[in-house]
Amino acid sequence: MSDPVFLVIGAGAGIGGHAARRFAAGGYHAVLARRSDEEGLQRLIGEIEDAGGKASGTLLNAAEDGSIEELVERTERDIGPIEVMLYNLGAQVGNRALADTPHRMFELGWRLGCFSLFRLAHAAFPAMAERGKGTVLVTSATAAVRGNAGQHSHAAAMGGRRMLCQTLNAEFAPWGIHIAHIVIDGSVDAPDTLGKLLGDKYEAFKAAKGEDGVIDPAAIAETYWHLAQQPRHCWTHELDIRPWTDTPWWNDNPNPEIDAAGRGFAGPQED
Repeated sequence: MSDPVFLVIGAGAGIGGHAARRFAAGGYHAVLARRSDEEGLQRLIGEIEDAGGKASGTLLNAAEDGSIEELVERTERDIGPIEVMLYNLGAQVGNRALADTPHRMFELGWRLGCFSLFRLAHAAFPAMAERGKGTVLVTSATAAVRGNAGQHSHAAAMGGRRMLCQTLNAEFAPWGIHIAHIVIDGSVDAPDTLGKLLGDKYEAFKAAKGEDGVIDPAAIAETYWHLAQQPRHCWTHELDIRPWTDTPWWNDNPNPEIDAAGRGFAGPQED
């Protein structure tokens, strides 16, 4: 009997890689797909296997027509039934004014942020529905719920991702498929995303954020594991994650009368 499969699209060194480790430790065969860095991919597979888990992987251009579909078909045929999927691809093309956002760049954000998730569902949901179970975890971003200047492509893609998750839930929850949209509303300690973005300023940035001021991707992986194990009578369809010191996306302009910690009270008082 084959092991259940945890398929990760976007299996980098941050959220995707830590989630793969967690699910492999829980008895899943982790199938890892990432855009580039074959060496990093094989290193992650080796680490999972050294810890006693099962893993395999491939490089994948998710924006290429047929790539996701072929991966799903091959995984189901050669490895086993896909029980949990993590869609962890970013769609960030950088802060760009409207005039500096060409059509092809806007479309690329949509392809990675929204259309490829649609294709994944199109490819995998028929088998999941036939089995009467399945979980799709979708990593998202603050841009899914709030647009900012210079984020035309990213906000449109992430907003579309969020609405797609809602429509998929509306159609497929009765078939036993659980879709969870997770808003990462803060900085994640991921060397191949935030680390590359900040370069030699990475460590200084983390120091400035203070203790527990940057999200540990291993902790996100534990949250993802919990979501995938929820009983059907208690499914979470959307949640947001942020460090305890960060202001939430829905309250970006706090009352200046509230103290610097944002707590609105002075804390325990002496009698």
